[in-house]
Amino acid sequence: MRILITGGSRGIGRACVKKFAECGHKVAFVYRADHAAASSLTAECGALAICADLSVSSEAKRAVEDARVALGGIDVLINNVGISQIKMLCDVTDDDWQRMINTNLSSAFFASQSALPNMVSQKCGRIINIGSMWGKTGASCEVHYSASKAALRGFTMALAKEVGPSGITVNAIEPGVIRTDMNASLDEHTLAELCDETPLCRLGEPEDVAELAYFLASDSASFITGQIIGVDGGFAV
Repeated sequence: MRILITGGSRGIGRACVKKFAECGHKVAFVYRADHAAASSLTAECGALAICADLSVSSEAKRAVEDARVALGGIDVLINNVGISQIKMLCDVTDDDWQRMINTNLSSAFFASQSALPNMVSQKCGRIINIGSMWGKTGASCEVHYSASKAALRGFTMALAKEVGPSGITVNAIEPGVIRTDMNASLDEHTLAELCDETPLCRLGEPEDVAELAYFLASDSASFITGQIIGVDGGFAV
């Protein structure tokens, strides 16, 4: 398979890049600014690194085209790029709101729109969106983050209906509390409380999400589409 993963230099994206590359697939990943992390990942597993800001339509189109040419096509697109921010709604600025929506939602729209013509022409493909359990349950002091991830749910289900006749599946994974840089700012007390609230009594690892992404990209998941699947240890039940 030929795989394109956005936000691939760290966290869940990095785990996905490593999983697919280690299993012998051709992988390209997009990163925005962390050149050192991207270079180390390329050195580690041989995946192609592409620098782009996917919240900008022209940048997303260029990145997807670069990946398509380098890989010889795109079979799987994993929309993973995302940011988070903890703020009371009354303190969220216009720039905060736009940056959140552009990064977490518009990037998936731009990348999917750019990758779809290739998938439609070959009558097969997989799009996997990485959401968040907060898109299902909502998170206090993360209204703009929760809204962006809730929108990704609707995007996933609607697109699955639209492109299903072309043999393309579209699904979303909603991680819970995962040990990534995104949650590194949380103190140990907060992490312990989140762990206690998780039925499986542990925090997730990026590899937990990568395993499900790998399954959804496989032939074994060919009749699964439009689904929102939690990898959250039961937190959002």
